[in-house]
Amino acid sequence: MGRDNALVDGDWVERNLGAPGVVLVETGNEDTEYVKGHPPGAVWIGWDEFQDDLRLGVVGPERFGDLLSAKGISRDDTVVLYSGASNLLAALTYWYFTLYGHKNVRLLDGGRTRWELDERPLSTEVPLRAVTDYRVDEPDLTVRATRDDVIAAINVKNVLDVRTPEEYSGEIFAPGFAGEAFAPGNNPHEVAQRSGHVPGALNRPWDAVVNVDGTFKSDAELAELFADVDPQAGSITYCWVGARSAHTWFVLRELLGWPEVRNYDGSWAEYGSLIGVPVERTFRGTK
Repeated sequence: MGRDNALVDGDWVERNLGAPGVVLVETGNEDTEYVKGHPPGAVWIGWDEFQDDLRLGVVGPERFGDLLSAKGISRDDTVVLYSGASNLLAALTYWYFTLYGHKNVRLLDGGRTRWELDERPLSTEVPLRAVTDYRVDEPDLTVRATRDDVIAAINVKNVLDVRTPEEYSGEIFAPGFAGEAFAPGNNPHEVAQRSGHVPGALNRPWDAVVNVDGTFKSDAELAELFADVDPQAGSITYCWVGARSAHTWFVLRELLGWPEVRNYDGSWAEYGSLIGVPVERTFRGTK
């Protein structure tokens, strides 16, 4: 893919505000900041709108198509995604779009943080877009890993755990929740029965790839962070519920151009509750 095809900067967005065929989408856990002000014409799609509470994880093809149709997005549109927190949830949404075969999708480098730092225009007007007929094919499973894929990859492919070192070691389940078997949000999808990591997984915390302003580090800096990992071996990324790992998936596949990278969106919330699968823990306590 490459940086020029996966990222756009604030200048590009400003030049294309209101341009036909370009849709700017803000996402996140809640729309508080969006309501206060957003780039003119930006559409809000909450992270929860992509979630299926019964199946758990991303909605199926029909619901994904219905959602984008209601938001006024067409298959041929260039969709530019952004969020706060170094584009964390925007990268996950990018992965959703890729999973369902949307060809023209980009991230706004630096996300909302960089846009505001640059004092670019903000609007409180919520755009009204005409409903479309967004049709979705079956998901592209070359970008998605299942629990069986992860088990088969142990000591065969690169398995990258992008959580914090404390989560990786098994000391905690999730940041701020030491000793508790749940993660922020109290969502049933965020429950794990034990801590630890997939045997042989390499720990590469997701946020090491971004600068303080939320923009991605240079290609040379990114390559250095993964210099000891063989891109040709095939890679699977995972975290707690698939968001941080989607961010790293974006870096490896879209920015560095690694040939085979899949995101395990079930991540530790699923794997940590599976019976009989191998788990490693370097923390000497009991969790």
